[in-house]
Amino acid sequence: MIDLPLHKYLLADGERRVKVVGKDDPDGMRSITLVKVQEQLPGYSLLEVTIKTGRTHQIRVHRPARGHAIAGDDKYGDFELNKSLQKAGLKRMFLHAWRLQFDHPASGERLALQAPLPPELQKFIAHARLASPPV
Repeated sequence: MIDLPLHKYLLADGERRVKVVGKDDPDGMRSITLVKVQEQLPGYSLLEVTIKTGRTHQIRVHRPARGHAIAGDDKYGDFELNKSLQKAGLKRMFLHAWRLQFDHPASGERLALQAPLPPELQKFIAHARLASPPV
């Protein structure tokens, strides 16, 4: 469980950014992320992440705060690693909402949607499982 407050701010060019702040920071919003390791791969971990609060860039900021950035994240990630991953074919951030659940606003019925992992991310995992990451 990651329970770190987040503060949203704007860069001079208007781009939105988020950072972890101290628990006593008046601008910090409590943010809770649950993380479960699905599979350990050479150099990577495939995670199932559940957000208990819905903050901007919550997963993208909480993971690097714990020393584990999302592969391919061009805003909060490991920029040197991302360059090598792009050359190896990972052209996007490895973040995928595979399941969404919510209550329908009118009926109150619980809805659950699922989406399989996109082919380019499946390929990345397959390479990592064979030997080492495609870097």
